[in-house]
Amino acid sequence: MLMKIAEFEKLFRLAAGLDVDKEDLKRLSDFLRDKIHDLLAVAERNAKYNGRDIIFEPDLPITKGLQETIQEFRQMDVALELKPVLDALAALPPLDLTVSEDVERLLPEIAGALVVAYARVLKELDPALKNPQTQHHERAERVFSLLL
Repeated sequence: MLMKIAEFEKLFRLAAGLDVDKEDLKRLSDFLRDKIHDLLAVAERNAKYNGRDIIFEPDLPITKGLQETIQEFRQMDVALELKPVLDALAALPPLDLTVSEDVERLLPEIAGALVVAYARVLKELDPALKNPQTQHHERAERVFSLLL
């Protein structure tokens, strides 16, 4: 898992007033792992294009909206650990390039921001939603797959 259940629940409550459980955490952890890997794959392409063998922060395809959500996540007083993120990524095919320390340090904040954005997408898709179900998660995942 990318984060503890208490951190996960707190982020969903703060971001969108949603109640989630352990089943949601498993699903979201897998989703986050895949999306972070997708971001790193694009960053790898950018680094290679620029003739580097290390992925640096500017290589990450961080949009203005995601950057703003990272800033909001930082203000939520929920610190995520790096090790669970790296452990989750280790289960996927490895990248060709090395990830720099600045990118590694940013990964928990990217994960946190993606949780915040995901919770808000759920609420945007169904403003009356209180406890997301499978169909809500499927719709939110499709939105993210279109954008990330």
